[in-house]
Amino acid sequence: MNKKTLFNKLVAFITSVHRITHEFSKDAKSDTITQVQFSILQYIAVSEPVTLSQISQCQDMSMPNASRELKKLSEKNLIEKLYDIEDRRKQFIRLSKDGKIMINEAFNHIETKFLNRIKDASEEDLEDIYRALDILHSKLFFD
Repeated sequence: MNKKTLFNKLVAFITSVHRITHEFSKDAKSDTITQVQFSILQYIAVSEPVTLSQISQCQDMSMPNASRELKKLSEKNLIEKLYDIEDRRKQFIRLSKDGKIMINEAFNHIETKFLNRIKDASEEDLEDIYRALDILHSKLFFD
């Protein structure tokens, strides 16, 4: 396998993922939050509990900017902070009840778009997609 060709295919795939992510999530977020805040909420929803540094790294934001956005989300009662029992300096962040409601509404919207996109896929196609996602996750997107 030519690794340069594989890399070029990866770049095209990542570009498509970004385009589809935008298409699926367009109109999914509440008007009360920014796109950056929505992206943070999505990350927290699938990874919670998380730390400030994890959010900063994943969102490619400085720690002060991430902290500022978390403060805004906290003021909107969309997240809550929990302190580590053994190290009170360490905080974990998770969605609050209101945050879970908001992100569930957004995910329902995204799911509808996803289901519409795959509505004509055969059972075999769906199984192939499922396996491909598992392979990508385990071989390429692992942590």
